[in-house]
Amino acid sequence: MSKICQITGKKAMVGNNVSHSKRRTKRTFDVNLFNKKFYYVEKGCWIELRLSAAGLRIINRKGLDAALKDAVANGYCDWNEIAVIG
Repeated sequence: MSKICQITGKKAMVGNNVSHSKRRTKRTFDVNLFNKKFYYVEKGCWIELRLSAAGLRIINRKGLDAALKDAVANGYCDWNEIAVIG
């Protein structure tokens, strides 16, 4: 599974490690991702999403249904990618 938030579309960024002598080597800045289960009232089932911390705040602010509809409209996730649990 890729390291992309299903609500915000955030993914890893690439930057440099800079040492004391200013030598630069490539590194990645990973997103703060975790798996979270939600009860989706409109469908009457549990779903599992791979979220960033910012995605969780968006769900708390807008609600699960509105956040999922916006994510699908923006192309961050597809209805087929959302894991339905039971």
